[in-house]
Amino acid sequence: MGVAVMPARFLVQTVLFALAQMFNNKARALLTTLGIVIGVWAITTVIAAVSSLNTWVLSEFESLGARRLHLWGTVPESMRGTISWQDVRILPDDAQALRDNATTIDSIALSASLRATVMHADRKFDGVSVQGIDPDYLEIENRSIIAGRPFNTNDSENRLQIAIVNDFAVDELRLASGGVGEYILVNNRRFLVVGVVETQSLPAMFGGGDSRVEVYIPYGTIRSMVAMPWSAAIVQLRAAGVAEEAREEIRYILRKHRQLGPEDEDTFGMFILESALDQLRAVGAGLTAAAGVLVGISLLVGGVGIMNIMLVSVSERTREIGLRKALGANPLVIMTQFLIEAVLLCVMGGLVGLILGQSTTLALRSIPNFPFERAEIPVWAIALAFGFSAGVGVVFGMYPAIKAARLDPIVALRHE
Repeated sequence: MGVAVMPARFLVQTVLFALAQMFNNKARALLTTLGIVIGVWAITTVIAAVSSLNTWVLSEFESLGARRLHLWGTVPESMRGTISWQDVRILPDDAQALRDNATTIDSIALSASLRATVMHADRKFDGVSVQGIDPDYLEIENRSIIAGRPFNTNDSENRLQIAIVNDFAVDELRLASGGVGEYILVNNRRFLVVGVVETQSLPAMFGGGDSRVEVYIPYGTIRSMVAMPWSAAIVQLRAAGVAEEAREEIRYILRKHRQLGPEDEDTFGMFILESALDQLRAVGAGLTAAAGVLVGISLLVGGVGIMNIMLVSVSERTREIGLRKALGANPLVIMTQFLIEAVLLCVMGGLVGLILGQSTTLALRSIPNFPFERAEIPVWAIALAFGFSAGVGVVFGMYPAIKAARLDPIVALRHE
């Protein structure tokens, strides 16, 4: 019982003694811990800001559809002059080959677009992007039909002159009865509006917020309006986490379907948002780590200040140390006392720095139109700050503590 109580009592007494030393030398203690305070303040604020920015960027990309794959034709450098862009377009037979053979995709939709003049009564809009789409296109894009009906396969096969417009277009074109059943002119061709789709603005980082008139017509219909429209495809993957598998499978199917030889380059390109998200996560983690390392250097500078002050403290208390050793004090006890004092200085500085960091983080969250509304100091950053502060205290307090423990009592008592 006595063996267990004495160390605990000794630690409590040592901590109280260290606090008394700090209180008696308030100005010196404040200046000593200033480097630690600034270091912890900076590291917690930077990690909170970088983490919030990283989360915001990822959420903006994820809102575009993490399971989405975009597919288009491309003319390789080595094939220029032998094939044209018309030969590499993603066409219905390419899409059908993927539907029949790909196991990693859930659905695929072709799309083509043209710039057209759209009119209704006295309302006229030039340069509107009119898209010819397959029936699954809006579902893959996560766009909801809020009135009327979506397209079906027969609409495209029969090349019907029907259209789906967004609710913004209903207002701008001043279509009656919510738009459904009204007629609009697309390049002077009459189209019946059969559905209205919700307006979906792009995320803020992609210039979102500006609504525009949108007109969709069946894919087969746009091919009757434009001789050889540029067409591409959008693919919905069957599940998350299959991006690379899907990329290889689609590449294999399309190369085989287009009869490309082993030496031929791909005549198509792909972009999978999930792969980009993985890269962004890796970059974000790297930025957070780099920021932490760079700001952590200030903690090391603060540690040097701790060591210098502790050496001064040892010099000032040399006679006290000599007297205690002459009375039989164990060198380990003396070393522990100075080490605890150094660690306590660092931890107290870390606590003040954390309070300042939290205050700064709350201030960042209150700034309007900035991607810091979800900024917060992660738990691991708090643990890192305190752990690093205590570690700095141990590392830079060890030498002064050992020096104090090794003082010769006779020499120490003669010290003036």
